[in-house]
Parts: sequence; structure tokens; C-alpha cells
Amino acid sequence: MRVIARIDVKNEYAIKGIHLEGVKKVGDPNELALKYYTEGIDEIVFMDAVASLYNRNNLFKIIESACAEVFIPVTIGGGIRALDDIEKALHSGADKVAINTAAIRNPSFIRSASLKYGSQCIVGSIEAKRQTDGWEAYVDNGREKTGIDVLEWARELEQLGAGEILLTSIDQEGTQRGFEINLVKEVNQAVSIPVIVSGGMGQLIHISDLANQTRSSALACAASLHYNKTSVMEIKNYMQQNQIEVRI
Repeated sequence: MRVIARIDVKNEYAIKGIHLEGVKKVGDPNELALKYYTEGIDEIVFMDAVASLYNRNNLFKIIESACAEVFIPVTIGGGIRALDDIEKALHSGADKVAINTAAIRNPSFIRSASLKYGSQCIVGSIEAKRQTDGWEAYVDNGREKTGIDVLEWARELEQLGAGEILLTSIDQEGTQRGFEINLVKEVNQAVSIPVIVSGGMGQLIHISDLANQTRSSALACAASLHYNKTSVMEIKNYMQQNQIEVRI
């Protein structure tokens, strides 16, 4: 299981909120990226938290600076709307792009992107919110409802050519109360591509819950790392001690 650091960015500051709202500054994104890299993180995901709202991605310079010192896979998300945006992201040093809003508004974009750059480059980002009869996909960093069922959308993303899914539970995001296990289970059953689980990591036991009850490919941490509640090495040592396969 890959251990991924998620760094949400707004106006060049790393931020953290709860349910993707009420954000507060937590540091410099490049300094955090370098810290997690030196501690042994497997990958880093940078997300522009307001890119879709303002129809632009402001992370390319941040990614370029980060990739001068960080030599692990980097994903950039937020405001990726066209093939030119993907080109800019890759030229900045990113290995993958995470696409949410633009994919829902124009699903054929995922197919075009995967055909040009390869499925391994395209991450289908899903922001899921619990409803009475399942989960609904949201866009614009959890601000807007779509009326689209998460499981149906996950299947479609795979069919369109996405190489993996970044699954964020809006209900659990920032709460540090554990992952949305039932959501993860159902998405895992719906698709065969890797799933990165984001939203809810707060204690090491949450990793055991995820690993024992799902077949997730990766977990993404934010608050627990940003607020120094745990470290990358503590996470990996815990996983190794609990027979959860992880790169040390």
C-alpha cells in the first residue's frame, strides 16, 4: 500500500480544512513536500483548492520548484481543463494529473487525455458525499452537487481510460475520525484500477481498518502529517508491524 502526502494549496499556501471547508494555512507547500520526501513518503498529491472556482491552476510554479528537490511521483490536481493544462503540468515536473470537475462536465476529456498521455498519467478524482441511498459526486472542491452516483461515475472513469482513482470522502475529510470504509469497499468492487483513499486519516489504527476491510492501493494523509500527529516513518513502521505491505 502506497503512503501519499496530500497538500491542498490556496494562493501559494498549504491549507487544511474540514469537509473541504473552513480552511486554515498550515505552511509552505514546497517545504512540506521536501519534509515528507526526506521522511520517505511514496508520492505527493498537490491540489489547487480554488482552481475550478476561478478557472485556472496556480500550481505549475510550485510543482516546478518542488520537483527540483523531490524525486518521487507527483500528482497535480485542480483546474486541469484541457490537454494544454496537462502538458504544462508534465513540463513542470508532475508525473500525473488528477481531474474532477472538467471530467464530469466533459467525460470525453478523460478519454482524450488517456489516449494522448497514457492511462498511468490520468487520475480520476472523485469527491464523494453521503446520501440516503449511496454517495453523490461533487465538483469545485466539494462545493457543487452533480446528481451523479459515485459508483456509476467510478465505473465510467475506468472505461474512459483513467489509470487510477483518487477517492475523497467529503464527510470524513479533515475530521481525522477514520476513512469511509463502506464507500471504499463499494468503489473497490465497482472498478479494477487502483484506488487512492483520501479523507479521515487521524490515527494509525485507521490504516489497519482500511487495510483489513478493503483492497485499497494507497492512502492519502494530510492533517495527521501537517499537524505532526504522526510521521511518515511512524506510519510505515506501524504498517510493517501489522503485516501491511509497504515500502520502507
